[in-house]
Amino acid sequence: MSVYRELGVEPIINACGSVTRLGGAPMPAEVLEAFHQGAQEWVPLEQLQAAASKKIAAQTGTEAGLVTSGAAGALTLGTAAILAGHNLRRIEQLPHCDEFPHEFIIAREQRSGYDHAIRAAGARLVEVGFNEIVSNAGVRRTEAWEYAAAITERTAGIVYVHAADSAPGLSEVVQVVHEHGLPVIVDAAGELPPRENLREIAATGADLVAFSGGKAIRGPQSTGLLCGKRNLISSAALQMLDMDDHYELWSPAEGLIDATQLKGLPRHGIGRALKVSKEEIIAVLTALDLFASGAYDAQNLEYRSWLEKVAEEVEIADVRASCYLVIPEDPQRWPILEIQVEDSDAFKVCRKLREGKPPIYVGHARLHEGILTINPLCLQAEQVSVLARRLCEELT
Repeated sequence: MSVYRELGVEPIINACGSVTRLGGAPMPAEVLEAFHQGAQEWVPLEQLQAAASKKIAAQTGTEAGLVTSGAAGALTLGTAAILAGHNLRRIEQLPHCDEFPHEFIIAREQRSGYDHAIRAAGARLVEVGFNEIVSNAGVRRTEAWEYAAAITERTAGIVYVHAADSAPGLSEVVQVVHEHGLPVIVDAAGELPPRENLREIAATGADLVAFSGGKAIRGPQSTGLLCGKRNLISSAALQMLDMDDHYELWSPAEGLIDATQLKGLPRHGIGRALKVSKEEIIAVLTALDLFASGAYDAQNLEYRSWLEKVAEEVEIADVRASCYLVIPEDPQRWPILEIQVEDSDAFKVCRKLREGKPPIYVGHARLHEGILTINPLCLQAEQVSVLARRLCEELT
C-alpha cells in the first residue's frame, strides 16, 4: 500500500513537472541509493559542506559552493552573506540592519513573489526601470545605466533574475555594478538546462549564483546550490551551520569558512532554519554529477514517445481540442505537449482532472489562453495511457 494512502493522502499523476508544490523532480536510482547510504553514517557537517564546496566549485567554475535548502534558501543565505560578511555584530543583528547598507537594486520587471527570499535576510529592494512593454506604454526595457544611477551609500548589492531573455544582459550589469565595488547575486533557480549555465552564468563575473537542486538536477526537492566568491560562501556557511560548540574546540573545515576573519565564534545565524541534512548533501552532489555528465538527455526521447501517444489518443477521440507537441532544439530539454481546449472552459477541465480518480495535475500556466500543458518529467510509463484516457473523458 502507498505510504501516502496510509496517511489518507491520494497519490496523483504529475503531468505538471518539477514544481515544488507537487514534490519536485523524480530522483534517479543512483541518487536514492546515495541518500540511503548517507543515512547510515555520521560526519561533521562542516567537513561535508567543505567537500561539497570543492565539487560544486569544480562543476560551476567558481571559487566555492554550498548545498542549501532550495534555491530560495540559497538566495536568503547569499543575501545574508553580502549584508553581514564576517562582521559578528551584523551576523547577530540580521534581519535588522538599519545601521549598515542593506538596499539591493533590482529591475522592476524582475520582481516576483520569490524575491521574498532576498527580503527575508533584511534587505530592502529598490526598483529600477519600468515594465513598459507589459504595460503597453513603450518599447524599452531596464537599461544598465539605471542600476548605476540608483546606487547610494545605502546600497549593499544588486539582485539579478536570470532568464534567456533577461535584459540588460547579466555581463553588462556585472560590469557596471563592479565599477562601484558592489556584488551581484543571481537568481538562476530554473535556469537548468542547459547544463552549460552551470558555468556560463558565473563566468559573467557574478559574485553569487543560486540554482535549484530539486528540478532539472533531480536531487532532493528541498535542496539548492549557492556558488560564487569564496569569502561570501564562507559567510553564508557560517550563518547556516550549527554553531553550538566551544571556541577552543571549534575547527572550521579548511576551504569553507575563513576563520582568519573572525574574532570569535558567532551564535546561530539567520540561516539556521535553512539547514540541510547529510543525506540531502550526498544525494544532490550525486545528482549534480549525473546532470553535468548528460546522463538524463537520452530519456527525452522516451518522453517524446509518451507525449506522442497521448496526443494520438486525444486527437482520435471525439473531443474539441487540438494537440501541439513542442520539441526543443536543445536535446537537453524535454518536449512539452500543449492541448488547446476549443469549446470547454480550460479551468473547469483542469479542476475536473484534479478531482477525478486518479487525480491528475497538468500545467496551468496558460489556462487563460485555453491551453493545458503536459510536462512528462514526473510521469511514469504505466501512467501514460491513464493520462490519455482521463484527458479524453474530461475534454468530452
